[in-house]
Amino acid sequence: MELSHCLVDRGFRITFVNTQFNHDRVVAALQIDSTMEQINLVSVPDGLDQEEDRNDLGRLTEGLMKTMPLCLEELIRKSSEAGDRITCMIVDESMAWALEIAKKMGLRPAAFWPASAQLLVTLLRIPELTSKGVIDAEGAATRQEMFQLGPGMPPMNTAHFVWNCIGDRRTQRTVFNYILDNNRAIEIAEFVICNSFKEIEEPVFASAPRILPVGPLLTGLRPGRPAGHFWPEDTTCMSWLDEQPPSSVIYVSFGSFTIFDRRQFQELALGLEATGRPFLWVVRPDLTAASDDAYPPGFETRVAGRGRMVAWSPQHRVLAHPSVGCFLSHCGWNSTMEGISNGVLFLCWPYFADQFLNQSFICDVWKVGLRLMADENGIVKQERIESKVEELLRDEEMRSKALLLKDIAHRNISRGGSSSQNLQAFVDAMKTSTKESPESLRI
Repeated sequence: MELSHCLVDRGFRITFVNTQFNHDRVVAALQIDSTMEQINLVSVPDGLDQEEDRNDLGRLTEGLMKTMPLCLEELIRKSSEAGDRITCMIVDESMAWALEIAKKMGLRPAAFWPASAQLLVTLLRIPELTSKGVIDAEGAATRQEMFQLGPGMPPMNTAHFVWNCIGDRRTQRTVFNYILDNNRAIEIAEFVICNSFKEIEEPVFASAPRILPVGPLLTGLRPGRPAGHFWPEDTTCMSWLDEQPPSSVIYVSFGSFTIFDRRQFQELALGLEATGRPFLWVVRPDLTAASDDAYPPGFETRVAGRGRMVAWSPQHRVLAHPSVGCFLSHCGWNSTMEGISNGVLFLCWPYFADQFLNQSFICDVWKVGLRLMADENGIVKQERIESKVEELLRDEEMRSKALLLKDIAHRNISRGGSSSQNLQAFVDAMKTSTKESPESLRI
């Protein structure tokens, strides 16, 4: 969504296509004062019944491929017949198959990658991983080990391949084959742009010059412009942050997908309490079973005044607030970029997939965070949370590195910065070789 706002600023009109299920959630979460200037939100079916589980990625993948291609073609055709011809198509790389539709319909094709460039390079090098015996022909790791894609890139664990972190073996094979199809389709794209910036993944960009960094793309900086969240933001937490001392608050958020069992949820709650510090904790309705009564007995009473729980937050505004001292995070890439861009320190608690790679960037490459390690039973105990918070907040050298990265991030997206120039080059290319007037450019 932030990329859409950036393109609107540069003269495009946007048709933002989502699945009907996600579209309904985004629309329901819009603030009353939200404006969608030059952005039209539309939807197509995902092939699943309303009651089916969208977290079953194998089933969702099958449903998408059976239903979406024809529906997307029809949407483009009807738009043209209505005199509102679409000229370019930018697709999330995980939907790279749609590039074939762009080519068929005579649209300029481009792909957007919302995660780290290293993850995309890993996916594109699956044939190399297969030939080296790291994985077999169906994507299964032949052994658990650390490996490195290239010099200067953080090592990766074969146990954390994205396609093998999802569901049962049948689902993993489905997702793996879907990735292979996307790898073939992305060759159609004239541009592949990504939400990263040169300095934080320099060896990756040197090895894959086709991937163009245009980030960090920062959400929440445009008043009244929605960021595309699935839950309404509770903005009342901002006035609470105003009342806290500088660099004192632990901000806790695990993104849209992390699920905790009751025991781990309570250990986290008790760990935050044990720090004695103020904390802002995003507790999604589905973070754990029955979140409303999952807290330890008496917890809410004991932390009243210094602990604030919300269902969803305006995250970028929170991380930019001077009272925030550190970010206890699942290490999703968007959260990582927002944290880096605000100079905050990280306590890393990855849940699945690329989040382990992002943790490696944070702790081993950029050195702006610490890992939270589970015990022999797979539980991150309250004592570990308390001790790591104190260790992190005492580390002035790490804080200096975080502030340096913040400065580099903002220079990239400022006028004349590397990412800003890359985005402008992409925009100019899309405009230059179309026959449409600037007013009618539509993506």
